[in-house]
Amino acid sequence: MANGSIPSIKGWGLVKKRIGHDRLFKELLETFFGEFVELFFPQVYEAIDLEHIKFLQQEVFTDVTRGDKHRIDILVETRLKGESGIVLVHVENQASAQKDFAERMFIYFSRLYQKHRCRVVPIAVFTYLEKRNEPDRFKLVFPFMPVLDFHFLTLELNKHNWQDYIQSNNPVAAALLSKMGYQNKERVQVKLEFLRMLVRMELDPARMTLLTGFFETYLILNEEEERKLEEEMGKVDEKEAKRMIEITTSWEEKGRVKGRVEGKAEGQASILLRLLKKKFGYLPVEMENRVMTMPTEKLQNLAEAIFDLGTLDEVNNFINR
Repeated sequence: MANGSIPSIKGWGLVKKRIGHDRLFKELLETFFGEFVELFFPQVYEAIDLEHIKFLQQEVFTDVTRGDKHRIDILVETRLKGESGIVLVHVENQASAQKDFAERMFIYFSRLYQKHRCRVVPIAVFTYLEKRNEPDRFKLVFPFMPVLDFHFLTLELNKHNWQDYIQSNNPVAAALLSKMGYQNKERVQVKLEFLRMLVRMELDPARMTLLTGFFETYLILNEEEERKLEEEMGKVDEKEAKRMIEITTSWEEKGRVKGRVEGKAEGQASILLRLLKKKFGYLPVEMENRVMTMPTEKLQNLAEAIFDLGTLDEVNNFINR
């Protein structure tokens, strides 16, 4: 990814111990690769042989002209049904907007083809908050002839309505509800429907923990929202509500969170500043001062968005809105 992995947050009452965004996404897809492809790319799902799946070591490519190193997110070796030749599926998770991203997808494709000499299915997954019209091709043309017209598959999660997926029994759909398009007033309902999906799926504890950890990394309810969630859970079937409480991680930390959140805005702001500086290298003094004086609720909102903010301008717009 363009910005690399975001470090884990330790000792923060509002946020569970986390692994970086890249690793979270990688773990989700490596666990539920077939479900991911079936949900969002059914034409690929119908074509590839899921009995022959091998996750390859992440490739690292150096851009000698810019001096940058880029690591491919997910690379899967498979084959098409009825064929014996190897096919690669490359999934690139993009957490921030990048104007030359389509070109980078082509460079990845060309490097992979050069090394493996096989067909490659390129897929880009856009997971940031801002809604954009992302390209799905990279072209090189002259007035007298076209030279290149490279296409890749795309998934823009924030353009998907979360309500379209709540009847699904696909575990990837449940986890990615937290990255889909919803309004702030719908946050409690999104969490409720996520829990209901988990209850229906009856997954093993390890997979349940993976899905819950992913979801709660990106959609963290504040105390008022948690109270509303409890009220909503009281309206559903008693057996279903009991199972929801058993599987959600929010309840496990609720008492500890409450004690640490109140009166510790300054400590939270300091942690946020360290994360922002580690991500962007530096922060303007005005921005540091603004973060240090932000109210607790706004710090919570910034904590939730930090994985998706790709530039200092985006951070500044978020703080000042």
